[in-house]
Amino acid sequence: MNLEFKPVEAQDMEVIAPYIGLRPNKSCDSVFLDSFIWRKYYHVRYAISDGRAVQWIMQDKGQLFSALPLCREEELEHYFYEMVDYFNNVLHSPFRIYLADEEGTEKLNLDSAKFRITEQEDLKDYLYDGDALRTLAGKKLHKKKNNINAFMREYEGRFEYRKLCCSDRDDVWKFLDKWREQKGEEVEEHLDYEVHGIHEILKNCSTLPVEMGGVYIDDKMEAFTIGSLNARENMAVIHIEKANPEIRGLYQYINREFLIHEFPQVSLVNREDDLGLEGLRKAKMSYNPIGFERKYLIEQIV
Repeated sequence: MNLEFKPVEAQDMEVIAPYIGLRPNKSCDSVFLDSFIWRKYYHVRYAISDGRAVQWIMQDKGQLFSALPLCREEELEHYFYEMVDYFNNVLHSPFRIYLADEEGTEKLNLDSAKFRITEQEDLKDYLYDGDALRTLAGKKLHKKKNNINAFMREYEGRFEYRKLCCSDRDDVWKFLDKWREQKGEEVEEHLDYEVHGIHEILKNCSTLPVEMGGVYIDDKMEAFTIGSLNARENMAVIHIEKANPEIRGLYQYINREFLIHEFPQVSLVNREDDLGLEGLRKAKMSYNPIGFERKYLIEQIV
């Protein structure tokens, strides 16, 4: 079997891009940037198969796993079983997929005698109506609008939303250093990998399909966000959103302005998962999601 896996780098975007969006997929993993941000944490490697599919190998706590291939829907079954074969006969390991998207899992309709499928409840993505998040109209989002109004009143004449580009990376790095410092040592290990991933995006942003925005108060960055577009689904994926938590309404303000300025036409917004954290869950539910993109663990029964 001639699959040659290599680590994901920024320049690989050109190679992988033609395979993105070939089939329905509303997960945050449907865009290149998600794999890029977490490539060091999960040791992400990819291979092109037959010039028709992208295959993945990743690792977590010493355990190898894969993701559903990037390919056409009608070829999904073929390339799924190609990786089953690769794991079994090359890696000598049972096949395992983390975070299989809902659409792909349903399409495969796997034999329950051969594969165990378990929903990864805490890792489902939150989906929102794009217009609702840009306008914050209606009772359910009224509190968000109140917080934004409070922010705009308090900092009137002192704040500015800016579209960010590569040359703004020093501002982001300074902000991130302060944000990471405030988190202290007793935090999840993945935060340092997330910070590393953001640094890598900023170093390579001219070659990556990325949108970035920031809010400055008194000419100092106090919030920034990073997103990318899933064109097939007309969906923005919000990968990173960070703000000074001591400033009331700042999170709500950058959330809204980023979509207004960088994603004015998207009908759907994916704000990723809550990692099973109660605080994050409450924050994401408070934006009134219209649905979820559920994800699944697929394990070969041996």
